[in-house]
Amino acid sequence: MTAIFVTSSGTDIGKTYVSALLIRQLRARGLPVRAIKPIVSGLDEATFAASDPAALLDALGEPVEYENAEDISRWRFSAALSPDMAAAREGASVDFDELVNHCKARMALHDPLLIEGVGGLMVPLDTQHTVLDWMLALENIAPLLVVGSYLGTISHTLTTLDVMNRHKLTPRAIVVSESLSTPVPLEETVETIRRFVDVKVIALPRNGEPDLAGLFL
Repeated sequence: MTAIFVTSSGTDIGKTYVSALLIRQLRARGLPVRAIKPIVSGLDEATFAASDPAALLDALGEPVEYENAEDISRWRFSAALSPDMAAAREGASVDFDELVNHCKARMALHDPLLIEGVGGLMVPLDTQHTVLDWMLALENIAPLLVVGSYLGTISHTLTTLDVMNRHKLTPRAIVVSESLSTPVPLEETVETIRRFVDVKVIALPRNGEPDLAGLFL
């Protein structure tokens, strides 16, 4: 199995929920899945239990403790900003080559490995690279695209998919995660996206659990 890379059209859409759900489903089928979210912004020890690394640790059946955050996230920043901006606040930076090598090393050790990205597809990681560049550098990955159901998501989704397709990063599926406080019904959004794409589109209601593991088996 190639590594699964969970990316998105934006931030606070549901990547971590989807990642954790997929981890649990793969584990339930007896697969020794591991997971990393190499870069995380907005991490605070006081609220760690509600963080993305904590959710992944919990899905893996690991102790949800701040000391274990490094097992999931090699680069951790306190400001809830894009990685380049969050790192700059701390006088640091994300070394792109080190990031890629870190992921490749974990990919060589674990099969399957789930890699959760940060923010949306075009979020800057440093002064020159984006999440897209990161995905392209890893080469042997199976992308999963997570989008919201908010008003405007159809344009954002199709734009993101177009960029991915141009770089031969066609996702295994698009998961439409139901957004809070949106006037647009989830199913209507899903059906509209389906008319314009050639990949599977999966509706994810709030706290829903569609079968995602089957996409990668």
